[in-house]
Amino acid sequence: MKTNYSSRARSAMVAGWVAAAAGLAVAGYAADSTNKPVAVPDDYSESYTNWVDLSVGGLLIDGNPNAPKQRHYIHQGAFGGIEDLHYESKVGKKDSLNLDVRALFDNQDYKLRLEYVRPEVGFVRAGYKAYRTWYDGSGGYYAGDQANVRMVHLYDESLHLDRGEAWIEGGLTLKDWPQIRLKYSTLFREGEKDSTSMGVTRPYGAGPSRAIVPSFLGIDEHRNIFEAEIKHKLGKTDFGLGLNYESARQNNSQNSRQYPNQLNDRHVTSRDQVWTDVLNVYGFTETRYSPKVFFSSGYSFSTLDTDIAGTRTYGASYDSAYVPALANGLGYFNLAGGSESKEFTGTFSLMYTPRESWTIVPSVRLYRVGTDSQSTYMQTGNGAPTLVNSTSSRDNLDVTEQLEIRYTGFTNWVVYARAELLEGQGNYQENGGNGILPRVDQNTDDSRLQQKYTLGLNWYPVRRVNMDFQYYHVNRDNKYTHLLDNTPNTPLSGNRYPAYLKDQNLDTDGGNVRLTLRPLNNVTLVSRYDLQYSTIHTTPDAAAGLSEAESARMISHVFAQNITWVPVSRLYLQGGFNYVISKTESEAGNYTAAVLNARNNYYTLTTTAGFVVDNKTDLQASYFYYRANDYTPDNSFGAAMSYGAGAKEQAVTCMVSRKLRPNMRLSLKYGFYSYRDEASGGWNNYDAHLIYSTLQYRF
Repeated sequence: MKTNYSSRARSAMVAGWVAAAAGLAVAGYAADSTNKPVAVPDDYSESYTNWVDLSVGGLLIDGNPNAPKQRHYIHQGAFGGIEDLHYESKVGKKDSLNLDVRALFDNQDYKLRLEYVRPEVGFVRAGYKAYRTWYDGSGGYYAGDQANVRMVHLYDESLHLDRGEAWIEGGLTLKDWPQIRLKYSTLFREGEKDSTSMGVTRPYGAGPSRAIVPSFLGIDEHRNIFEAEIKHKLGKTDFGLGLNYESARQNNSQNSRQYPNQLNDRHVTSRDQVWTDVLNVYGFTETRYSPKVFFSSGYSFSTLDTDIAGTRTYGASYDSAYVPALANGLGYFNLAGGSESKEFTGTFSLMYTPRESWTIVPSVRLYRVGTDSQSTYMQTGNGAPTLVNSTSSRDNLDVTEQLEIRYTGFTNWVVYARAELLEGQGNYQENGGNGILPRVDQNTDDSRLQQKYTLGLNWYPVRRVNMDFQYYHVNRDNKYTHLLDNTPNTPLSGNRYPAYLKDQNLDTDGGNVRLTLRPLNNVTLVSRYDLQYSTIHTTPDAAAGLSEAESARMISHVFAQNITWVPVSRLYLQGGFNYVISKTESEAGNYTAAVLNARNNYYTLTTTAGFVVDNKTDLQASYFYYRANDYTPDNSFGAAMSYGAGAKEQAVTCMVSRKLRPNMRLSLKYGFYSYRDEASGGWNNYDAHLIYSTLQYRF
């Protein structure tokens, strides 16, 4: 495991960065997940239809150079160019021509969009965009109790992916005629990125193996998409029909090392080649029968055909040819096969408002999917390669009914309730093996019943106070009837899966309350509390001699407090605090130290201050702090891997902006970012400085 950030911890950091991004946004540059800077809102923009923003900046890093590039989606060193150019012009009396450009050199961020519109006739659009994202290819960290090397470095760990899309789109918008839209797109994703599936080593040359050796993914993906849609209105009904066709090709690889620079050192390459064709047709209707009755429906049918090929080989370099060797692990070559899947979805919804204060919405959703798959390959390991064949089929039908009722008849109250019931059944068969691994023969009927009930209310007792409350309960019961199972499932069996579980029951209770207060005209307080409590009960096959057990328990509390204060007309202050308590306990942790209970506690603090110096000059500053203290190092040498997040992150940004002319503004921004990571033993620590300036010109 490369880093001990859990997905929830990452989400928290992202959430915390929302506030930090506010500072960056005001500073004129905030990188989002699509590597797209956030434009600066400006009142004087409304007076002009065209604009150009020219930017130049640089990122200086002290410490791990790859971690901040991955974290902030910014190239190290200098970059700049056209951050945003928009130009529109009238052609003739009614037609319009629009142009949008973005070109940030050395940050590999480009966009071009051209549009021609003739009102009441149609439009033509075309564009191209490409951008780069960076990744830290460092491996995991083993926090043993011996002062030796605990992190492995094998190659240049500065990795990146280039993404891009070119497209052309046209449409007819003739009055009283069907509206037609056609679009063709071609997309690509190429490069290398880090992988969480790591190779193994013995950190001290002996003892247990640890999966901390860095590995990387080679990405080579291309997609071509064709879309067509027609919409029209007949009487009281709007209807639409559409078609999507996608053809995709993937030639990806996962590259890792096993025991580098030790006995049995070898390169391992898993190459996955996939060719995919997807055809989707859909239709929908919307009918307003009367002011009180509205009905909508939708239907979708998709087919997915996939062909696969690939290898998993061992050698002295990546992508080696197959060479028989006793030291190598399990691999394969000559993989061939594919799958065919058909998917049907239908939805029907009715909105009925018998009285002004009542709204009733019943709906039904039908979903069915069937998939047949087969594959053959030559399995390698100790001895001669063995031919392996496998087949599988899956048939699944789910019916979901939902009823939602909303009542607004009480003064200052809104009450709503929602009930959802999902009933499903299916069958799964898989057969194959006969290689080194045991053969699998399984035929299982399964059924599921899920119930979700939600109750909520909004209360507005006085003009300066409002409160929102919501509670929900979810229960899901999955049952499995194994018609065929070639595994014994007895206590002495070393091969119990895949047909081992008979029943799994998940219960979740959750709720949240939000209180908004405005004690003064210039002060707003927002408080929020979320609670979620979940348990999973598991019943194994009777042959195991075990009864039902609570296999997992998860609980999380989220506290949030935000305040906005405008003490004088020229000054505003904002602050926010979030504290999350989250943990997952597993029954397995009671039997072995190799499985640890998970903690995911953290808190964030954000503050922002803005000051209007005069009618031309603005100042703004922000501060962000994140702390997680859940890291559990493995000091026992033979027990579990290190686990949990242990990190501290701070960011300070400040900006000064001055209007040079009524249509020209110059901004200068500075940001300092500090990150300390306990889970990597400090290898991923960094301090980074961002300097960025933007000249905005409106015309």
